[in-house]
Amino acid sequence: MSTHISVPPQLLLERILTLEIVRVTERAAVSAARLRGHGQEKAADQAAVDAMRRELNKLPIEGTIVIGEGERDEAPMLFIGEKVGLNAGPQVDIAVDPLEGTTLCAKNMPGAIATMAMADGGTLLHAPDVYMQKLAVGPGYKKGVVELDASPADNVKRLAKAKGVDASAITVLVLDRPRHADIIAGVRSTGAAVRLITDGDVAGVIHCADPDNTGVDMYIGTGGAPEGVLAAAALRCIGGQMQCRLILDSDEKRERAHKMGVTDPKMIYGIEDMARGDCLFAATGVTTGSLLSGVKFRKDVIETETVVMRSVTGTVRYIKAEHRQLDKFHLD
Repeated sequence: MSTHISVPPQLLLERILTLEIVRVTERAAVSAARLRGHGQEKAADQAAVDAMRRELNKLPIEGTIVIGEGERDEAPMLFIGEKVGLNAGPQVDIAVDPLEGTTLCAKNMPGAIATMAMADGGTLLHAPDVYMQKLAVGPGYKKGVVELDASPADNVKRLAKAKGVDASAITVLVLDRPRHADIIAGVRSTGAAVRLITDGDVAGVIHCADPDNTGVDMYIGTGGAPEGVLAAAALRCIGGQMQCRLILDSDEKRERAHKMGVTDPKMIYGIEDMARGDCLFAATGVTTGSLLSGVKFRKDVIETETVVMRSVTGTVRYIKAEHRQLDKFHLD
């Protein structure tokens, strides 16, 4: 008796795209990994951008880059507004960070990743390339357990109360920047711990979603708005809360934001404001970090590790791949 597996037509593309976007981040990660430790941030980033763009243009989608490598006049490829894909299939919004942690890759330090998110057309926030205030916690808490406009110390106390632990049991992840000195002092004043990272706040926010394994309960600080949208897409898939506000502290930034459809410059964005539709998120390790293993170059095999998530199902897959057809990673 023969059996066959049938997938409803409306699910076929989503299921296929789940694996396809893994291929996109794998290619970008391998291209960047060839330049690990070479001290060439721009070259590593460009290699990842080129690889990601080539792969995106093979997909059966009508894609628009809404979070990219800057705006059209300053980015050679994958700029905001660029069209990608075969111009056939679903209309999708795409957010990319082909190499998050360019410095980490250039110095061969832990935690560099290639990452992207794909969502229904018109559902990802079109964020200008400016700074953004960010606050994130993992799943399992009532809405509004922490608030962006509360002090860091107050948020630690709120989270500790909700978790049923003393403040000293809370760990907050913060980018190690001079601008965060007050945040770090505020967190430590409660007895809570601060874990500092040098780069990579997409991965940083994702750490909050799994505190039992990562030891991170909350993320606080300012970082790039594009990375904020990518992180929101990931949290949509795995649960958690996030509040963000664009830092539009000049007329030029306010004008750029307005052109992208930002009508309220002081708005606090939740996850659903930044990533509304069904979304997929993928990240492949470039250098080994606490989230993913980096690319390994063996004699006849390239090994990669990728996490891919989907919001509709809440499924999270870790894909360890061994690539034997190595010419697929070479330039066209």
